[in-house]
Amino acid sequence: MSNFTKFIKTTPITDDYEISNTVLGLGINGKVVECKEKTTGAKRALKVLHDNTKARREVELHWRARGCIHIVQVIDVYENSYGGRGCLLVVMECMDGGELFQRIQDNREGAFTERQAAEIMHSICVAVRHLHDSNIAHRDIKPENLLYSSTQPNAVLKLTDFGFAKETLTPADTLQTPCYTPYYVAPEVLGPEKYDKSCDIWSLGVVMYILLCGFPPFYSNHGLAISPGMKKRIRLGQYDFPEPEWSNVSTEAKNLIKGMLSVDPAKRLTIQQVMSSPWVRAYTQVPQTPLYTHTLLREGGDAWADVQDEMTRSLATMRVDYDQVTVQIKTLEQSNNSLLNKRRNKVGA
Repeated sequence: MSNFTKFIKTTPITDDYEISNTVLGLGINGKVVECKEKTTGAKRALKVLHDNTKARREVELHWRARGCIHIVQVIDVYENSYGGRGCLLVVMECMDGGELFQRIQDNREGAFTERQAAEIMHSICVAVRHLHDSNIAHRDIKPENLLYSSTQPNAVLKLTDFGFAKETLTPADTLQTPCYTPYYVAPEVLGPEKYDKSCDIWSLGVVMYILLCGFPPFYSNHGLAISPGMKKRIRLGQYDFPEPEWSNVSTEAKNLIKGMLSVDPAKRLTIQQVMSSPWVRAYTQVPQTPLYTHTLLREGGDAWADVQDEMTRSLATMRVDYDQVTVQIKTLEQSNNSLLNKRRNKVGA
């Protein structure tokens, strides 16, 4: 924590940056506006957050994730007052290339191919592996948080918005916290890190599915949002690979999606397993099969807001479910385990 605290500047941000009124986007916890570095004239993105514990966690985890080319970089953090309230002002690199799927929609250079989808997935997986290796779960991987650095063909795809990010403790640390009683807790519950990280893998599976066909796995093909049934369909893993969109997609790609969209978080692939699959690892060897993605994304442009809402909603559901996993563990005194009861009775006899 101390390293991050040293990184925060308390001088006025206006000493170093000119702040504009141009809003670039809205994060979960604050808005993002454009600003300009006074010494170099470089364009930056500025996120304004009310200074509280949640905001500090978001900024620290984002700052800790620096050093990966596929994660939006934090350049400066200021602790200033604004309108009488304490604020954290986070200066980040400016992502001028727009959102992932918007770029595919706008593409005028012929069909989008399976190899291009694999290259995109490789970029996102590099970001997620970096986070998981740093014991951070992002927990909000969705299309609007995947941005390109510029409009150029060689632009870099990067992950942003750490508003729901969470540090994932190692099982060794977890067992030492008071809410865990290692004697009888189910093995799949021992590490909340497994659940939080698997949330990211589920998101990767959904993004990959959309990349390969142009519509999401848990969604109506008629452009209707089906919110009431969304939770149930995800829990049951009710999705398929309809034709003609999936007819020519490789079996490797479909199998990888199945591994990422496994209903049981404990059986879901890890990021290491995803990245070691030939489809991601050797993405330059993936067939250049033309996909329907580009056409369907453009045709279904009106329904895209619904798709984004559904993904946001289902991720929120998962976060709640996973957060409750650790709460459900009882103390030994509260436990109604029959074996423990027998032992208690023996001791009491």
